[in-house]
Formats: sequence, structure tokens, C-alpha cells
Amino acid sequence: MNDTIDDSILGFSSFGSRIARIIIAGGGTGGHIFPAIAIANAIVKLQPKAQILFVGASGKMEMEKVPLAGFRIEGLTIAGFNRSSLIKNIGLPFKLLKSFFQVSNIFKSFKPTAVIGVGGYSSFPVLRYAQAKGIDTFIHESNSYAGKSNKMLAKKATKIFVAIDGMDKFFPSNKIIQTGNPVRENIVNSKLSREEAILFFGLDPNKKTVLAIGGSLGAKNINEALAAGINEFNKNDLQLIWQTGKSYLEKAREVAGGKSNIWVNDFITQMENAYGAADIVISRSGAMSIAELAVMKKPAVLVPFPFAAEDHQTVNAQRLVDKNAAMMINDSAALDQLVLSVIDLSKNEKKQQELKENISGLAVKNADEVIAKEILNALEKREK
Repeated sequence: MNDTIDDSILGFSSFGSRIARIIIAGGGTGGHIFPAIAIANAIVKLQPKAQILFVGASGKMEMEKVPLAGFRIEGLTIAGFNRSSLIKNIGLPFKLLKSFFQVSNIFKSFKPTAVIGVGGYSSFPVLRYAQAKGIDTFIHESNSYAGKSNKMLAKKATKIFVAIDGMDKFFPSNKIIQTGNPVRENIVNSKLSREEAILFFGLDPNKKTVLAIGGSLGAKNINEALAAGINEFNKNDLQLIWQTGKSYLEKAREVAGGKSNIWVNDFITQMENAYGAADIVISRSGAMSIAELAVMKKPAVLVPFPFAAEDHQTVNAQRLVDKNAAMMINDSAALDQLVLSVIDLSKNEKKQQELKENISGLAVKNADEVIAKEILNALEKREK
């Protein structure tokens, strides 16, 4: 996909005189939150007076990350279906009902002209309510396998933005626009040198550096594999930037204690530094992680989360493996194979270069702008 799109193709103009009031709903993980923030920023850049309100789930990470990005957010008392413990779902219908009352109050106060759903269970009551009220709704589906909420909402959606082709098996084909996945602006526009990025973490620019990001909430088997093989990094003259997630931070700090070649924290806020420092990346294979790896041209060892819906992370990773654009280790094999595979890759410059070239060919840098233009154009047409 090209990095730029001609304004005339989109029918882009002044977007009318009416100020857009847009709710962006969803969250739960960085894979939903950060694309949503990218879309919000793109809308405000095109229509500076646009009013944006996020709606997420109380207690989830969006309640922290969205205000840090400069936007207001309202939280719903809602939870997703718990597959591991059915008894925990007893209160789910009551939470869903309560969330609809909360959404009603939010709509009465904010009076949105459009609603965007980015995935996560908090998006469902917001878009369902908007559709019942005849308000334009837009869906962004980042993955290769559509989420249940998005499939249920698709029929009445105004437009559906998808990352890859072939999504007409989930959504009405006349509503689909293939845009790619929005990547955070600070990553797309990063001009950091590798040396500057590595020094940010207090590491040595002369050593090869591995970045491990198990997703915004961490990844148990990736963390355990790194902990078990932590001494191998120094033995092979490698450095490690390790994002653990909150639940594993204490253990990681314990095993990394006193090792000057290891940087550890539960979350990396300035991901442009992390990508800039990395020669090789260990990552889950969520759609947003892959989009960022492509933009940043990083050779990656992917460890798909095996419990993602319809095992879509494995599907995502396999698509890259088939294009020689990434390597893949199954989650169940991570303990035995992950660190050794990374070390082997670190010594194979030819393979690193092949992976970099092939994944960079999949990069889309302006998905946020394309989505913002499509939404504002739709609102302009409705106004006329």
C-alpha cells in the first residue's frame, strides 16, 4: 500500500462547517488504545476544533494511557466474557445493562456526531447505542480475524476500516476500506539515531541489542524464557531491553539484578526509543505490533499468543513467515527455543537483512490520516 493517498481520491475538502463531536470507544490492550489515539490525533490535525471523547472500561489501561495523550475519557462498568472461569460471568448481564445506562448519559451530555469503535468489549454498548440513535458508526478492525463485537455491529456500521484484504468473509464488502493499521505518530516520525536510543536505556551502543515486548500487558512464556536464558545474553555479547508487564516485573528485576547489559521495566512509554535501539525484536504477533515492526523495519522473532480468538496471532505471524518477513516460535516452545533462536539470528547478518527488507515492504505509515479523512468526509456528506 502506498504511503500517501491523493486527496482527490478521498474527496477531501474542508469537511464542512459543522464541528465534529466524536466518541472513540474500546481499549483493554495497547493494540486497541494506541491506534485509537493515532486516529484521534489525525482527526484533530485535519479539523482542529473537533471534539474527541474516549469511552473505555473502568480499571483498564486506557483510563491511564488516554489522558496521558491529552484526551478525555469516560469509564464504563463493564467486563468481557471470562473463558477460564464461567462462574465469574454471573454478573455479566447486569454489568452490560448498567453500561447502557452509562452510555445513555454520556451521549446526552456529549451529543456525538459520530462514534468510532476500535475493539475491546467496551466498544459494543457504545456503538450499539449510537446505531439505535441513527448516529454514524465506524469500526476499525486491526486483526486478520474479526472480533465478535465488530461482527455483530458491522451490518449497521457506516464504514469498516481493515488492515488486510480478505475481510469480506466477516463484513459487508461494500462497507470495507482497507487502510492498514494506524501506528503511533512518535514512532512513524522518529528521527532518533540508534546511538541516542540505546543511550536512553543506559546501554552500550557498540553491542547488539534485543528488545523484548510481550504486549502491553506482558507475556508469561516469553518472560519465563528470558529469565531462564538471561545469562546467555552476556555470554553472546548481547544487550536486552525487557518490557515485562506488571505481573512479572519483580521476578525480572531479581534475575536481571547486577547485570549491566539488561534493562528491565514493566512498560515502555517511549517506544520510539525502544525500536530505535533494537537490532532484533521479540514480540507477540498482534496486528499493531506487526504494523509497528514493519514501519520500523525490524527483524523479529514472533511468539503468537495462543489463546487469541481463532488463534489469529498465529495466522498473523504465519503470514509474515511465508513472506520471509519474520521468524516464529510457538508459545509452548518458547522456554526451550526462544533465547537460542534469538542468539542464532543475532549472528546471522544475512538473515537479519532479509527480514528487515521484507517486513518493511508491508509498512503503512498514513493509515490514521486515511481513516480520519474518510470519517470527516462521511460526516460532511451527511451534513449536506
